[in-house]
Amino acid sequence: MSSTIAEPLSQPLTSTAEASLARLADFESTTFPVLSVYLNTQPDAHGRATDPQPWLHREFKELARTFSPGSPELHSFERDAQRIIEYAASEIDPAAHGVALFACSGADGFFEAIQLPTPFADNYVSADNQPHLYLLAEVDELYPRYAAVLADSNTARIFVVGLGHVIAAEHLDGKKVHRVKVGGWSQARYQRRAGNAHQEHAKEVIERLAQIIHDDKISHIVLAGDQVVIPLLQEQLLPWMVPMVQVMKLDIHASDKDVLAATLASLQVREAGTAAETVDRLLRENRARGLAVAGRQETLDAMVNGRVEELLISGGMEENQKGRTVPMPDRLVTRARQTGATVTFIEDPSLLESVGGAGGFLRWRE
Repeated sequence: MSSTIAEPLSQPLTSTAEASLARLADFESTTFPVLSVYLNTQPDAHGRATDPQPWLHREFKELARTFSPGSPELHSFERDAQRIIEYAASEIDPAAHGVALFACSGADGFFEAIQLPTPFADNYVSADNQPHLYLLAEVDELYPRYAAVLADSNTARIFVVGLGHVIAAEHLDGKKVHRVKVGGWSQARYQRRAGNAHQEHAKEVIERLAQIIHDDKISHIVLAGDQVVIPLLQEQLLPWMVPMVQVMKLDIHASDKDVLAATLASLQVREAGTAAETVDRLLRENRARGLAVAGRQETLDAMVNGRVEELLISGGMEENQKGRTVPMPDRLVTRARQTGATVTFIEDPSLLESVGGAGGFLRWRE
């Protein structure tokens, strides 16, 4: 089998926010303001780039009034505001559709910029004693890192996708079996040879996929292809890969763009169905006073001593919440990241509405 790997993508966009989220969660609270800025830099309907500077000037002017004149906090804020405006003016990659910026000059000049191929729902700014992680964590989960395999009996394309963007693509060619016009035993021999070749092709595709999963820290797999190869691929899956897999129908000749759109949509539909089941299990466990907690404050209290194993939180909870106070959703996400809890966003707000949009599965109950 031969394989070809696509050229590396030129734009320096983030394909996973995991490392940034870990660093930001480790940031120690400070008396100086930490600016957290989220920008939707997606081009408009006419393909024109958006200019975030007027919005930034307006928001920073409003926030500046909340600091005492001449205070060290105001001085730190003004330096950070200027640095962010300068960055927005000259350093945003045209391919970036979303940008997250965090700055606190009073804390040893702290600054982190994250450019993504996926947009945030809207612009957002806050100045608190720690970075705001909710919006970054939500996008990172909504657009997970996964591998998509589109195959037939002789070829396969493997895509690695992160944050809604193809970050690597590989084409594999299997051993082709040429058919001859004969019958009887020769025909049976051909069929055996073809079957063996197809099985060997499936085996090599899965072996290569396993290596990609290990190297790229893949969490989901989408298998697509014809009715002959899919069962063969499934037979070759290693046991640890099986829970990661979902299968979908897709034209083998689909363009890279169509493969991305179709596999991402399929993945998100599956996650939505899983979310409903997960919330139902949480509510039943909480009612039975088992290893679950429900409610914003109750969940935060359980996080103080690290009792929460998995935080469930509604998506979109931070829309239009900005200023100098840390919103409860952000406190929950940050505390979860600090205590090693998994964060699962529930995009359908009605699922967790009865418990205030938050709950968690516990490691133990006091």
